[in-house]
Amino acid sequence: MNIYRHPADRRKWLTIASGVFILVALLGWYGFGWAAPWAPLMTIAALLAGYDIALRAWASLKLRHLSIELLVVVAAIGALFIDNHWESAAVTFLFMLGAWLESRTMSRTRGALKALIDAAPVTATVLRDGETVEVAAHEVAVGETVLVRAGERLPVDGEVIEGTAAVNEASITGEPIPAEKAPGSRVFAGTLAENGLLHLRATGVGADTTLARIISRVEEAQEAKAPVQRMIERFGLWYTPAVFVLAIVSYLVTRNAELALTLLVVSCPGALVISTPVSVIAGIGRAARAGILIKGGEHLENAGRITALALDKTGTLTEGQPRLAEIVALSGATEAEVLLWAGIAETGSNHPLGRPIIEAARKQGPLPTAASLEEIAGMGLIARHDGHDIAVGSHRLFDHLGIAFDAATKDGITRLHKLGHTVVIVARNGEVVGLLGLADMARASARPMIDRLHALGVRRVVMLTGDQRPAAEAIARAVGVDEVHAGMMPDDKLDRIRAMRDEGLHVAMVGDGINDAPALAAADISIAMGASGSDIAIETADIALMTDDLNKIAEAMEIARATLANMRQNLVIAVLTVVGLLFGVYNGSIHMAGGMLVHQASVLIVILNAMRLLRVPKRARAGRAVHGAERVAV
Repeated sequence: MNIYRHPADRRKWLTIASGVFILVALLGWYGFGWAAPWAPLMTIAALLAGYDIALRAWASLKLRHLSIELLVVVAAIGALFIDNHWESAAVTFLFMLGAWLESRTMSRTRGALKALIDAAPVTATVLRDGETVEVAAHEVAVGETVLVRAGERLPVDGEVIEGTAAVNEASITGEPIPAEKAPGSRVFAGTLAENGLLHLRATGVGADTTLARIISRVEEAQEAKAPVQRMIERFGLWYTPAVFVLAIVSYLVTRNAELALTLLVVSCPGALVISTPVSVIAGIGRAARAGILIKGGEHLENAGRITALALDKTGTLTEGQPRLAEIVALSGATEAEVLLWAGIAETGSNHPLGRPIIEAARKQGPLPTAASLEEIAGMGLIARHDGHDIAVGSHRLFDHLGIAFDAATKDGITRLHKLGHTVVIVARNGEVVGLLGLADMARASARPMIDRLHALGVRRVVMLTGDQRPAAEAIARAVGVDEVHAGMMPDDKLDRIRAMRDEGLHVAMVGDGINDAPALAAADISIAMGASGSDIAIETADIALMTDDLNKIAEAMEIARATLANMRQNLVIAVLTVVGLLFGVYNGSIHMAGGMLVHQASVLIVILNAMRLLRVPKRARAGRAVHGAERVAV
């Protein structure tokens, strides 16, 4: 009873049971020469697989629609009537196998959205009557003061009224570099305070938070996406009624019931029924071997028609982690000295921007420990080492210390900002001695992937990012993106995807974060970076890449195009077989037995043609060999 209530489970177990009976029958016949069990076992296999197909055919009939499932039922019953039990079992089993593989992931997205909601903070620490009280996050009142300590996720949207901290906002903006928050700064629920202590005035609670709105927009976009019918189903809209009309007319004219039944049987060859499912199974299998998870046949079909690609920047085109990209030495200092002094100061701090500086400095040699360290929240560090004062931080620190910038320093800061770098200023004994430019790094596979997409016929490759324009344009120049849209919130990305679709483009969206989920859901096809992406992005997407190699995007589209072509070839084979059999029936050269023999041959041809998709092209093998090239620094 439970299996009956859940169609996906029912189809799985019926398909498995049918396959077991077919295997036993084949083993008995060819392994031991047992002829007696052949017909009963194949009949049971056909009935098991045909049960669900008959249910769907009946449901369509009640809606006055002659579906492709009805053709399968008629073909299976007709085959049983002429004692071709293998044909009946094979047609129903293969059709069920394809249908189950396509439908088995349909319920996963709802579960992912629930997991996202469950992952949000469930409690909050608020100040009430001068005391800290822990309450449920949804019980916080707008305007209340909420305390957030280092390592905690923010339970509400709000405005900082006291304290400073570096807040990782990747869950909302997708950007890896933590944002410095000070009084007056806006913050979002679900983001992570990496250090400091914040006092927030709650402005959005529960369903009114930015995170909750992202979830809502994902659901809305998914509901708005029209399902793509399988090619064989569209073909069956006119073909199925035509076959029945032809059989009825033939009977009325000839009064030959056997001729009418023969027409029904030969007009419903296994090749037609399985032409799409076998190509889909082979295409999905080929993709899975390449580390590409495609969640069903309709997504494979859609990917083959893509004419535009939109990508998130951080974590997709880039590695998603800030690194030291450039050192500018000033006032006679060397680059090695600037990096050493900055590293000495940063070793005493837990600020996230200090990590890439420390990593780079340690490559030069051991880092001494500062004699003393003062951290000025939201500004930077002042360290004392070997009798010298070292200051490392943002321009706000140097305004605070009263250290002026000369023309060379100002020019250096301006140039680094134009490159999209986060600038860290280093001073020694009150004199600026250098600048450090921190930036995300483009993936080595980004430019080859974009070049390959252009060669495939993808007309536009567009970057959609929440980062600032200078950083976005720097990455775009490095990887060859056609179009850049920067400073975008999740709703902006969603609107841009919809605008591209309104232009008549078939749009694929690639992303890796929660902030990309609405746009992923709205695109014609959505692709998530599986190795580094968030669970919500992976579950929302139609295709998930199980590695960070962006060349897999182009490989997925190549597989999709090849599968689409293979499906069309199989349909041509199936239709030509039907046409040839119909002519043979009418001129008296084809009877039921001969027709079934041709059916078997056409089924074998279709399967062998689909099996070609499993071969790995030479270019794909070569691409794997060169994967792992050096990063591109911008």
